[in-house]
Amino acid sequence: MIENEERKAENMLTSVYSAGSMGIDGFIVTVECDHQDKLGKFDIVGLPDAAIKEAKERVATACENSGFPFPEGTVTVNLAPADRRKEGSGFDVSILLGILGSTGYLKGAQQNLEGKCFVGELSLSGRVRPVRGALCMCAAAKAEGFTEFYAPVENAAEAAVVGGITVYGVPGIPELVDHLTGKKQLTAYSCDKEYFAQEFNNFDLDFSDIKGQAAAKRAMEVAAAGGHNILLIGPPGTGKSMLAKRLPSILPPLTFEEAIETTKVHSVAGLLEAGTSLVSRRPFRSPHHTMSSASMVGGGVNPVPGEVSLASHGVLFLDELPEYNKTVLDGLRQPLEDGRVTITRVNGRVTYPCNFMLVCAMNPCKCGNFGNPLKKCTCPKGAVKQYISKVSGPMLDRIDIQIEMPALSMDELTNFAPSEPSSAIRARVIAARAFAQKRFAEKGTYCNAQMTPSQTRALLNITDGALTFLRSSFDACGLSARAFDRIIRVSRTVADLALSENVEEEHIAEAIRYRSLDRKYWK
Repeated sequence: MIENEERKAENMLTSVYSAGSMGIDGFIVTVECDHQDKLGKFDIVGLPDAAIKEAKERVATACENSGFPFPEGTVTVNLAPADRRKEGSGFDVSILLGILGSTGYLKGAQQNLEGKCFVGELSLSGRVRPVRGALCMCAAAKAEGFTEFYAPVENAAEAAVVGGITVYGVPGIPELVDHLTGKKQLTAYSCDKEYFAQEFNNFDLDFSDIKGQAAAKRAMEVAAAGGHNILLIGPPGTGKSMLAKRLPSILPPLTFEEAIETTKVHSVAGLLEAGTSLVSRRPFRSPHHTMSSASMVGGGVNPVPGEVSLASHGVLFLDELPEYNKTVLDGLRQPLEDGRVTITRVNGRVTYPCNFMLVCAMNPCKCGNFGNPLKKCTCPKGAVKQYISKVSGPMLDRIDIQIEMPALSMDELTNFAPSEPSSAIRARVIAARAFAQKRFAEKGTYCNAQMTPSQTRALLNITDGALTFLRSSFDACGLSARAFDRIIRVSRTVADLALSENVEEEHIAEAIRYRSLDRKYWK
């Protein structure tokens, strides 16, 4: 009788807390484990996906190899809430802890499981492997009032970014059990914000590498200062790709909030390197033109971030723009306008951020030499228009700046004098952004490209002379209504670079030059 009572005391219901992720948002999962002396069976319920169902074999083998006999009898694991689908292998550790707790192997540690959240995948040896979305899960745990978060060692630095919650790196199950039973403490991790600030200045590519193309460099500076989308068009070999790849080196540093959101996206996508705490520099994504629409905007059975989200707070570079599938380009319209993309699937709806700068490069025709004074265009009649028309009007409407890059002369190619470095340009860009922020105080806008029509009217501060010049240019140049809206936004950025409160005639004139290709190529 006493033996049966002791056995029943060992067979108990244990609750351990874990976390999952949906998009870049985490949610808490209660892992309930019950062990009964019945016919041997191991069940996991609560809408688990295939990876979680396979956890039974991983958990059982890892338990044995960690020095704990896997219990005989019936083990039932419930992932609550039961009406929400759970995905991934990050629940392995919490499932094993629940089993050890329900069978009495964690005597004296049951009460210590309160306020703790555990994530991690198990190897068959009992080692804990990294998971995706640790930062999102840790943020959810903190929001729910948890005081400690246990993650794989490779994810610990990433999770520690959240702050306000103690993060422990877990190498394996034996070490975790020793920590919970008070035998040996695990290492707590913290975020090094000073290192994050220092990392920003480490760039391999610099604007000083580019010969000539003064007008294009100035256009890139204006684009960076105002967060404007830009199109570079010109013959092959004029430096379009070189300019685009160096754009991150003149952009302002990521704010800590931007870095956290960027890190969340890369964490969910599984692109963070082991031990990385924060994405310290603005992303630069350059997808190939053969990619699918789902790869660009995100998708899949379990929706994952696409290129537009991976480029959030950074640059999305589309080289050879007309070569992209029309469906892919059309799919960019809404993300460019909204700054967020929502993907709906049977399993649920996920929203990812996609607040990026779009940089496009293209040749003026199939052979690349239309308008090139040094080489004759070999395209047949009508081919140039057909090639250019692959970039639709609505897509062009979302590009603020268009700049033509002519072929370099021999004098420019043989000029070995160093040109202006990225650091000097970046200093002006940062000053212009800071100047603009005074107008955007408490308006939720961070750059001129994000201004709404009402904000544009209220914050433009255009002089009477500049307005008269704009009216005359509108008629003389045959500007479209869509070009008008872009011109006034870009002119406000040009004024910010000059640290001018008002938009003057010279600012309008420069902005108009950045829309001249409308008439030359798209008419």
